[in-house]
Amino acid sequence: MSMQLYYNSYGSESLPPLIILHGLLGSSDNWHSFGRIFGGHFCTFILDARNHGRSPHSDIFNYQAMSEDIVEFMRGKNISSVSLLGHSMGGKTAALVSMLHPERIDKLIVVDIAPRSYQAHHDRVFDALTSLDLGMFEYRKDIDEALSKKIREVPLRQFLVKNLMRDDFGRFHWKMNLEVIEKNYAQINEELPRDHQFDKPTLFIRGENSDYIQMEDMPVIYKLFPKAKLVTIKNASHWVQADAPKEFADTVLDFLSF
Repeated sequence: MSMQLYYNSYGSESLPPLIILHGLLGSSDNWHSFGRIFGGHFCTFILDARNHGRSPHSDIFNYQAMSEDIVEFMRGKNISSVSLLGHSMGGKTAALVSMLHPERIDKLIVVDIAPRSYQAHHDRVFDALTSLDLGMFEYRKDIDEALSKKIREVPLRQFLVKNLMRDDFGRFHWKMNLEVIEKNYAQINEELPRDHQFDKPTLFIRGENSDYIQMEDMPVIYKLFPKAKLVTIKNASHWVQADAPKEFADTVLDFLSF
């Protein structure tokens, strides 16, 4: 069952619409700088996925449900068709929406994810997050320090602690529905169904230093998305948009403007 998602919007409503979908454990806040950039060209909506950010929580967490959420959002905004951009989990969601509802999508951009199944990449992250008793902490820096025992990478910890919020009593909680996300994590790693196509302009963007999209993925990508193009951004990891923001923004705008 679909739900009303939280979103941030940028740009005039007179501009053509663009929807952006974040990745696992992210939120619309991660894309604020790109919202301002793309808002100069598009009426840009950046959504919080279900169980993420400020969107409602649900025990149902899979690509089918998330794709229905996007269509419901478009209905609520009276958007008949839109360009759709998604990173990682958001890229798989965007791809499924495009295949199931091609009449609603003008152009598709999938960032550093293929429509195949993946090995679990986040187990140590879930272990680190669920091992914390947030009620024991008074300051964010202490939570960051506790996480550092299991997660050495500073950028990853900075990304994760953006999910912290305080309740009315000043106690820390996770914004995301961590329990349900972890419980359904295997479904997020599943391959997308292969019985539909999206036969409109499609761009896959990958980071040069990422292994999420490999050349052996391309035959399936071209089968499901016959008009797909692949762009590789140099010196970028899975977090393409963070590692090479200007190249990423230029690549997106070039594709959407032709």
